Order: sequence, then C-alpha cells, then structure tokens
Amino acid sequence: QERLVESGGGLVQAGGSLRLSCAASGRSFSTYAIGWFRQAPGKGREFVAAMNWDGGRTYYADAVKGRFTISKDNTGNTGYLQMNSLQPGDTAVYYCAATTTGPAIVAGPYEYWGQGTQVTVSS
Repeated sequence: QERLVESGGGLVQAGGSLRLSCAASGRSFSTYAIGWFRQAPGKGREFVAAMNWDGGRTYYADAVKGRFTISKDNTGNTGYLQMNSLQPGDTAVYYCAATTTGPAIVAGPYEYWGQGTQVTVSS
C-alpha cells in the first residue's frame, strides 16, 4: 500500500530550525512532484512549498519564501522541508503530498497524503 509518512516535527523556539521528512513507501515516488501544506488550528489547509520530480522547479508561499527549502533525496523517495527562522505564525500541522501531475500550489491535484506532523513555535 502506498503511503507517505512525515516526521521531524516538534517544539522549537522562535528563530530556530526544524527539518521535516516525508518518507514514501509501497511504490517509487521518484517521478512524483511533492508538496508541503500546513493547517493551523481553526484555519484551512494552506500551501507551503512544492517541487517537481527532480527539483528543477520549486515554488513557495510568500510567507515562507527565503526561510523554507523543499528538496528530495537522491532516490526521490524521501522529501524534506528545511524550515529556518521559524516564527510563532508557522505553528501548524504540516502535511506532505505527492502527485504525478506536476507541482501544484493547491491541494486538489495531490493523490497521496501523509498523516501530518505537528510543528509548534514558541515565542
């Protein structure tokens, strides 16, 4: 069964860093585009970052541009979201997702989703 599993979330002070991982299993996701979304309490799911299958194209929400970096490992089956200069406004559950249709900044095209990992940034 194909699945994505996020890890790396936790509690960090403002200004700190975290690296989220998204491990794929059940099939090869090396040719899939991946995206990261987040959902804060009481809010809808919002786009954070996306990349095409080989990292040649990346996209970021304005709120995280310059602070977050999306990437994949050499196998293409593990994705990462490096988050630097974290702020309390970054507190949310973070989800990774994968799609064959190319990177998207909306949730609809993504076929596979992880269960989410909590990121909490204290002030």
